[in-house]
Amino acid sequence: MIDDLFTSAMDVRRNILSLAAKAGAEGKGAHIAPSLSIVEILTVLFSKIMRPQDKFILSKGHGGLAYYAALKEADVITDAQLSSFESDGGDFPGQPSKSDESHVVFSSGSLGMGFSYACGLALAAKKSNEDKMVYVLLGDGELNEGSNWEAVMFAKQQKLSNLVAVVDFNAMQSDGRTAEILDVDLESVFRAFGWQASLCNGHSINELSTAFECSEDERPRVILARTTKGKGVSFMENNNTWHHNRLSNEQYQTAIGEVDRA
Repeated sequence: MIDDLFTSAMDVRRNILSLAAKAGAEGKGAHIAPSLSIVEILTVLFSKIMRPQDKFILSKGHGGLAYYAALKEADVITDAQLSSFESDGGDFPGQPSKSDESHVVFSSGSLGMGFSYACGLALAAKKSNEDKMVYVLLGDGELNEGSNWEAVMFAKQQKLSNLVAVVDFNAMQSDGRTAEILDVDLESVFRAFGWQASLCNGHSINELSTAFECSEDERPRVILARTTKGKGVSFMENNNTWHHNRLSNEQYQTAIGEVDRA
């Protein structure tokens, strides 16, 4: 199972790069590095953890390319749908847009919105006695938005034990390093707000699987997944130039070669 998930994660990375190269050739570009950092998180979620009735919200919409590629790897969408990325009239724009056909349940892009929406879904499921988990993926830089902390307080007050937040803890955001912008001890803060909180290696299939499957009690949970922005491509790792950029054919060949050798 672990080997299969590792293979799936590598396929997700290849699709991210191929679609980014296509977007670059068309002069559009893509959010490449923020997508590469969440590959293993989404692979474990979609291919191991989530059940058909569960819901997923990508709050950090700039990771949409990874979202789409992981949906394809989990056989939720087709190759044809995936290849429509950033195409006029396609189901998959640069940042996710709600669509039943694409299996995207929330339009994201404006940061700080997805967490509250996920809380609403979790509360509705709880009040209806539905056996449903809600997972929401946020960026650590996105947590600078105050609306997230209203959601944190609300989830604890409502005892939303069916809610799991995952933070892409890559220590970078579009304007620089998170510690230089707002330096926050996220684990301590979440615990202070009454949440279960755990840290793990966000690129380890084993550690992510354990984190998703472990619940101490009936409180909402947060997984702080330590990741590397641009993971898997040496010239993109921890390089904010690749937050959004165009990938040339030469750069694509270098990048895909590194992924193939991983």
